[in-house]
Amino acid sequence: MVDVVLYIHILGATAWIGGSLLLFALGILLKGKEAQAQTYEYLGPLYGYFETFWLIILISTGTFLFFNFNLFSVLTLDINESKLGYMMSHKLFFVVTITMLTIIHMRIALKTHKNERTIVQKIVSRASSMMIFLLNLIVLWYAMQLRHILS
Repeated sequence: MVDVVLYIHILGATAWIGGSLLLFALGILLKGKEAQAQTYEYLGPLYGYFETFWLIILISTGTFLFFNFNLFSVLTLDINESKLGYMMSHKLFFVVTITMLTIIHMRIALKTHKNERTIVQKIVSRASSMMIFLLNLIVLWYAMQLRHILS
């Protein structure tokens, strides 16, 4: 059972981070504002639902694995006390941050789909998107470190 849940968790991480990498690459590679606008107009809503599904899967499977391995008892912010607890605490902090940033980003995206965004909405949307992207890579690194500690 645990192996199946871990498999689904890794699949979810692949979909979540892979989608993030795809949109990041499109933002760089698509030339011209019009091409970007058209692509995001059609791809954005589909991507949002796709990513929401996988984020829910990641949080669900991650919660199961967290309690299955009794990781709550090792949580700490002191690396000298427990490297596992320290790494897990930080990973959880980043996951909560990513979730909050995703909610903010999606709220703006859904509210302004096919409409012009205000300057504040543009800044918050782009900043949250970039932070989600960077934090995804950090969480992936923490996941690798945790796997190393647990194996």
